[in-house]
Amino acid sequence: GPRSGWTDVESYGLLIQLGIAVLLILIGLSAGSWIEKRHYRSIEEREAALRPIPASTLKGLPPEEKIIRSRVVYGSVVISIDAFKQALASLQRFFGGEVTAYETLVDRARREALLRLYDQVGAPEILANIRLESSPIGGGGGNERVTSIEVLAYATAVELRP
Repeated sequence: GPRSGWTDVESYGLLIQLGIAVLLILIGLSAGSWIEKRHYRSIEEREAALRPIPASTLKGLPPEEKIIRSRVVYGSVVISIDAFKQALASLQRFFGGEVTAYETLVDRARREALLRLYDQVGAPEILANIRLESSPIGGGGGNERVTSIEVLAYATAVELRP
């Protein structure tokens, strides 16, 4: 006749599969969180070392007679979102409102691009006209989800006469 229920072996097999899935999800969440925290620590340490360097978002440069040399400097970075934050972002987009899952992604990318910009600047130079550009990068294949973000920071590095 028809089976009336599951056998113990089938139940244990299902529980083991479910346990493995939960374990993999927890490992993924932990790894993503650990990587993000490690990156933030690196950013904060490098930012602290750069605090004394003057910078400006002014559009104009000092008078020409004071400028020894000037050049364009830039820093860029592409940072990807982990799969778990991407799933959370999909839920937030579905219900509407602020997509908080992407906030740390954008913040880390912006700050890292600025740090890479500063790596291009020599000791006597100051930065003028600092600008940031960002671009989302999708999953490809017709997938409209954002999987990464690129941020480009650029500015004019100026060396002035003393």
